[in-house]
Amino acid sequence: MNPQLTPASQLDAQMLQEGHVVLSADTVCELSACQLQDLMALTPGWNDLPPDAHLKDGGRYRRRRHSCFEVQHNQWRQVAHRAHWQPLEYNALHGGMERMFDPIHEAVVHQPAWGQLLLWLARVASQLKVAKGESQHAHHWFVEAHQFRIDTTGGIGRPTPEGAHRDGVELVAVFMVQRHLVKGGETRVFKVDSPAGERFTLVQPWSVLLLDDERVIHETTPIQPQMPHGGGYRDTLVVTLRSGGFQGA
Repeated sequence: MNPQLTPASQLDAQMLQEGHVVLSADTVCELSACQLQDLMALTPGWNDLPPDAHLKDGGRYRRRRHSCFEVQHNQWRQVAHRAHWQPLEYNALHGGMERMFDPIHEAVVHQPAWGQLLLWLARVASQLKVAKGESQHAHHWFVEAHQFRIDTTGGIGRPTPEGAHRDGVELVAVFMVQRHLVKGGETRVFKVDSPAGERFTLVQPWSVLLLDDERVIHETTPIQPQMPHGGGYRDTLVVTLRSGGFQGA
């Protein structure tokens, strides 16, 4: 099922009302001042992701890179490389452990579209806090970016092996980078305090799902290869924004 897309003019209101939105690639470009060709130029950066060595289910279906940034006063900077950490409260499968991944390549981070996306997401997160009446001040955002490739070499790939979850941050952005010869991968978003939710499949390259992580939980169903020989994969960019500091043990 295709997602219901939110126009740029309704982003803030929809985030406040529903806790999530899906934006088309054109809307991402409109709001972030990126050119679509510049976003597409980031895509080859997913062809060199090391295997995720921390999967507790023993799977070999996930590759990833991870880097950290700070955004403040409409400026962004990359910070010292650090382990990714989540509490068990938010990730029952991989929480409570420091997971060190190789950093995102400089060739990706130094492209103009990268910084434009980070600055735009910081504006979205700040506006959400203002709309919720939590703050009227400039915000300092601690940002983690994850490049993911979920492949079907072993017959099935699990985008969220931990199941439905929150990330322990304030804003989560899930960009669909590309899908190649796969089926499945349905995204599910549910309210934290009710069974209400939506199900859809992200397909369009550089469309994005934005989540108010304090109000919704999310998951993505497994993917399978379209062709008998396998070889399919699903690439995403997940960016999380948190105030007050990075999560750590």
